[in-house]
Parts: sequence; C-alpha cells; structure tokens
Amino acid sequence: MPIVQDIIIEPPPDGVVIDPMSWFDSPGPFELEIGCGKGGFLLSRARANPHLRLLGIEWANKFFKYAADRMSRWGLTNVRLMRTDAKFFVMQNLPPACVDVLHLYHPDPWPKKRHHKRRLVQPDFVEAAIRVIAPGGRWLVQSDHAEYFEQIEQLLGARPELVRIEWTEAEADPEPDWRGTNFEIKYAREGRTIHRAAFRRL
Repeated sequence: MPIVQDIIIEPPPDGVVIDPMSWFDSPGPFELEIGCGKGGFLLSRARANPHLRLLGIEWANKFFKYAADRMSRWGLTNVRLMRTDAKFFVMQNLPPACVDVLHLYHPDPWPKKRHHKRRLVQPDFVEAAIRVIAPGGRWLVQSDHAEYFEQIEQLLGARPELVRIEWTEAEADPEPDWRGTNFEIKYAREGRTIHRAAFRRL
C-alpha cells in the first residue's frame, strides 16, 4: 500500500504558527513525540487510543519513511508525521498550550563534550516546550545516557512551571502487548539502565 499522503505533514515556514488540530478530521487531545524513529511507540499509542491526535517528528529520512509507511499500512487516521528539526518546530511553529503530552524518548546524547551544544534539551528548548505544553499537560523523558539524563533532570527540575511526578502516574497507556521503543528494547537487551522522568505543567 502506498503511503497515505495525509499522514505526512510538510514543515511550516520559519516563524509561521500553525494549528495542529487542522490536520485532523476531529478534535482530541494532542500529543507530540520527538524522535519517533521507526514509529513503534507512535503506532502502539495511536492504535490503542483512537481519541488521541498524535504527531511524530523524525529527522532521519530512512526512519521517517519507514514510520510513515507503517502508519499507512495500519490505516491510521489519528497520526501525522513530519520530517523537520524538532527544536525549531517547537520554538517557532507551535502555538501556546497546544500539547497535552510531550514524549521525548532516548534523544541523541551527543556524548563527546565538544558536541554537547547539539543536544536538544537546552535552556532555550525547555523554555519553548513549557510554552507549548498545556496546563496540566505532561512531559515524559527517557534515556539510557546517565550524564545527559542528569542534565535534563536539572534543567526541567529547575523550572517552577513544572512539577516532578511519578512515572507510573504519568506514563502513557498503550496496548497490553507494548514492549517499549526500539531503543528501549535494544538497550534493555544490552543490560543498560533506562532512566525515566515525568513532569506535569502547572
């Protein structure tokens, strides 16, 4: 089956604020996954929760096309995919208080110190993310990289607009057979520790 073009959303121009609900035929809570990879989590979340409206952002073209084809083959209508720079999309294109849940699982840690500036979670991105998360909304973060996760914890924990909550209180409720993101499955098999944190927007 060819990719349903409605699933793919072209990135808006710089500085143009869009309404994510305009992409869907009916309203519903809006969730954003940054770095959706091959779409394992997104697929499970969308199938189990047809009332949700989901956008997955992925920069790697190979994974982006794979995920889009995957959603199309399942005939999902509550998922959209975009290939763009997630940082600038959140900072420039999303309106305030539009995201009910922000999923950020295993962001690239850029482990070499000289590359740390390339990491997604920096003060300017945190500021923008807080702006777009609706009051009462959640931000879920997961990483296998201890040093980067500690940095994320510190940045988010220092913001008065966010309150730390238990992961079990905040985690998504996907299909019963859900086994984790591709990275989560891979790293668990390798015996790596998976670090998790959840925050609620006040």
